Amino acid sequence: MEAVISLNTISRQYTVGTETIHALRSITTTIYKNEYVALMGSSGSGKSTLMNIIGCLDTPSGGDYVLKGINVSNMTDNELAEVRNKEIGFVFQTFNLLPRSTALENVALPLVYAGISKSEREQRASKTLVDVGLGDRIKHRPNELSGGQRQRVAVARALVNNPSIILADEPTGNLDSKTSEEIMILFEEIHKKGNTIVVVTHEEDIARHAHRIIRLRDGNIESDTVNDKIISAKEARLAAG
Repeated sequence: MEAVISLNTISRQYTVGTETIHALRSITTTIYKNEYVALMGSSGSGKSTLMNIIGCLDTPSGGDYVLKGINVSNMTDNELAEVRNKEIGFVFQTFNLLPRSTALENVALPLVYAGISKSEREQRASKTLVDVGLGDRIKHRPNELSGGQRQRVAVARALVNNPSIILADEPTGNLDSKTSEEIMILFEEIHKKGNTIVVVTHEEDIARHAHRIIRLRDGNIESDTVNDKIISAKEARLAAG
């Protein structure tokens, strides 16, 4: 299997006044191509810090992070930004869409940074919106879309660059239960197409959609298990009645 994320004794400390906070202590794990992994943990467990390091938004204090064969542990901010834009698609709880831009323009944004021509940007963004079920909403602005549709735009924006990893931070945190299930069905479809997905969540019912669950506690990996009770979003909806 091809390793996409390799973390070797990753640590992260912060200094607050005279106190040193050990957010991550010694994290070693590997995530392989086309895995669907949930990162779980309560507030203060280190999951947000680990997500920031995996997403190349932060660098570790110690250890090595190898992303698709490239050691990104000691890269400059500019180098990290380049890796981020090419290899990682982000989906955030708060959608992070530009309010005055259409769905098409929001989805095309990563392609602007990648230097893709306008005609190709529009073609790729339009196709990706069709893929997430929003082919009839490409000219709509965020305030003309429901919460679920906005998150679909965010998912399309994450997919448009064909990244190595989809990194989703509490992707259903601002959605009602029915819409959450629809978004989890979308993630299942994306995973079936071959994408590697890492979902950061504190919700057990969201984590149970993943095929592997890594639980963090006090900056360490508490458990790393194969999820033998995978629940599909369709099953969840049927069970709810």
